[in-house]
Amino acid sequence: MTTTSTTSTLRPAPTGPLSAARTTATANRVLRQLLHDPRTIALMLLVPCVMLFLLRYVFDGSPHTFDSIGASLLGIFPLITMFLVTSIATLRERTSGTLERLLAMPLGKGDLIAGYALAFGTLAIIQSALATGLALWFLGLDVTGSPWLLLLVALLDALLGTALGLFVSAFAASEFQAVQFMPAVIFPQLLLCGLFTPRDNMHPALEAISNVLPMSYAVDGMNEVLKHTDMTANFVRDALVVAGCALLVLGLGAATLRRRTA
Repeated sequence: MTTTSTTSTLRPAPTGPLSAARTTATANRVLRQLLHDPRTIALMLLVPCVMLFLLRYVFDGSPHTFDSIGASLLGIFPLITMFLVTSIATLRERTSGTLERLLAMPLGKGDLIAGYALAFGTLAIIQSALATGLALWFLGLDVTGSPWLLLLVALLDALLGTALGLFVSAFAASEFQAVQFMPAVIFPQLLLCGLFTPRDNMHPALEAISNVLPMSYAVDGMNEVLKHTDMTANFVRDALVVAGCALLVLGLGAATLRRRTA
């Protein structure tokens, strides 16, 4: 009887569906690890700013061109960066055995995914604020709408990139494979999102595909801010679609998270 009682006290407590304390603890651990990796921090925070800076002076002789595509790229660059960094960082924890040890503790898959999303989402807020501030107040990006709406879409795009990165990391066996997912997941959206040509000018089949890709709504949302002074119904729809896709992909990431690294 004593042995049974002792054994039961050593079992992990039930995790439950989601715990704010466990999620916050996971986020703090991830942030501490990231702070000890200055190259990753530089990649997440500075690369979108550098790309916008280069883009502005590529079109130095035609500032109107920068105004027309700069807002869209303000959302696309953070999405790509967060996708790449999140997928590699999560995979690194899986291949090192850290993920397996964490899931052996009283920590649910939902807590783990939510903690990662919170940690990378915190960096996404900083990244989006830096890129938006640089584009508007230093590079002279001219938008009709509120800068806060521009920042909101940039943030939602960065969070979507985080969610996609967490999701695809479950299907990669190495960091090289994680990078290989970018052409499969990001590049088709980049080509079909309406950045290079209006989506209604595409072949009907490609237009139909673009209508279900979240990056299309990110670009549409940025264009709404670019052209309208007030928040429009289309902007609200676009923002909700991007946010909904991010939440959906996070849920899929929690569902496909494996306890074993092999």
